Amino acid sequence: MFNSRLPNLNKVLIVGNLTKDPELRFTTSGVPVVNFRIASNKRYKDNVGAYKEDVCYIGVVAWQKLAESCSEFLKKGSAFLVEGELRSRFKEVENGRKRNYIEIKASQIQFLDREKRRESEDEESLYDFHPEEGESSFLSDSI
Repeated sequence: MFNSRLPNLNKVLIVGNLTKDPELRFTTSGVPVVNFRIASNKRYKDNVGAYKEDVCYIGVVAWQKLAESCSEFLKKGSAFLVEGELRSRFKEVENGRKRNYIEIKASQIQFLDREKRRESEDEESLYDFHPEEGESSFLSDSI
C-alpha cells in the first residue's frame, strides 16, 4: 500500500457579525484574551423558490494585542472577517461531564464596518496600520 504523508492544514476564513460585545480579560500571568461569537448568515432558495436564511454561530478566541484591538473596536453587530485555525477544547460542566467546544483561534481579524473606517480616516488606526520592516502587524497573533 502507498504510504504518503499528507500535509497538515487547519485554516478558517469566515465573515459575519458579532453576537454581543466582547469582554476583555487577562490570564493569571497577565496575557489579554477575549472570547466572542460570530454569526455568519447564508441566504438561499428552497425547493419552492422561497428565500431562506441559515445562521451559523461559532466561537472565536483572540489573544494579546489582537484581543485588545477586538475589545476596543468590535461591538455587538459589528461586521468582521476572522482568519485562524479550528481548535478543540474540553471543559467540565455540571455533574463532572466534559463538553467539547470547537472554536476559531484568531490569527487575523479585519474590521469591516464602514462607519468606523470613516471616523478614523484622519487618525492612524487599525485600518491603515502598516508595520515597519521586521515588525509584525498588531492584527496578527503569534501564540
